[in-house]
Formats: sequence, C-alpha cells, structure tokens
Amino acid sequence: MVYTLEKTRTFEISRRRFTREEYHRLGELGFFRGERVELIEGDIVRMSPVSPLHGEVVTLIAETLWNLFGKGYRVRVQQPLAIGDSEPEPDIAVVAGKPGDYREAHPTTALLVVEVAQTSVEYDREVKAPLYARAGVPEYWIVNLDEGCIEVYRDPAPLGEGYAYRSRRLYTRGEQIAPLQKPEATVKVEELLLG
Repeated sequence: MVYTLEKTRTFEISRRRFTREEYHRLGELGFFRGERVELIEGDIVRMSPVSPLHGEVVTLIAETLWNLFGKGYRVRVQQPLAIGDSEPEPDIAVVAGKPGDYREAHPTTALLVVEVAQTSVEYDREVKAPLYARAGVPEYWIVNLDEGCIEVYRDPAPLGEGYAYRSRRLYTRGEQIAPLQKPEATVKVEELLLG
C-alpha cells in the first residue's frame, strides 16, 4: 500500500500476508479466540456477526439448494474453500461429492457460491467476486437483502490483471431463478428472500 501525505512525501507500508498454513496454525494456537475470521488474499479479515435474518435466509437457501441438487452434491454452509492464499467461508457453497470427500482438505472450487449480504454487499462484489472467479466458480450469487434482489454472476474469466465475471444479472421478486448446473430446477426469488 502506498500513502501520500500533503502531496509532498510518499511512503509505503509493508503488510505481512499469511499463508493458509500459517492461518491454520494461528487458529490451532487459539489466536482468534472464537472470533469469526477468514483469510482473503493473505489478509486475516474479521467477519460480521450473523443477524437473525441473515441466518434464516442462509438456512432457507441451503435447504432449497440441497433439494435442487440432491445426491452427488454437498451443500456446505459457512465452510471454507481453499483458494490459493485465501480461505473464504462463503455462506453457501455447492460442491460435487459425497459425505467424507472433504475430510482431508477443503474444496478448492465450487459449482455455485452464495453470499447473503446485509451490510457486506460492496465487499461481496469487489473482493469476493474476483476471488471466486479466479477459483473457476462458474456461478456466484449475492442475495442482496437491502435491495431485495439476487445478483447472479456467471462466466468467470481473466480480465486485466485479475479475474472477474463477464455476466451479471439481477433477479427480483416475481421472477424465477435456476442454478446454472440445474437449469430445470427453478425457484421463486421471493421464496429465497423470505417474502
């Protein structure tokens, strides 16, 4: 990071980035003391507390996706994905597999990632979306509770010096949405937003 003071002096602050192994070791040593944190691009980031609405929407969407995907898939709730020197804990990640497939290591990608956003929508768009795109997650949903819509991102690709999704579509109440991997399995948007 570079900061400029009074437009006359420039100085650089060096940051200590952590590997996933170091992050796990800190957790084993009790460094986080029960705090909800995740590792993003080597930075340890505090996560917001889960509100009752957020928790209920996450549970509802997880149950819905479990019913849509069924056998052969795992619907992981607030569990890590191992992406380079990041270990985000998305609200929901749908991954291929059966029980026990991830007992030795976290998945490195997913078929669908869902973040439920009340206060974190900009973070989910600007930080999480490029991270999931880099991991090759073909579809990313931001369930935007404040605006009452679901932002659907598809078609991850390298763009410029990073990664991004080339397609973005908003789904609102009165519309139906279906996961890319299960196009025949539709659900009403308002059902996922709790009315």
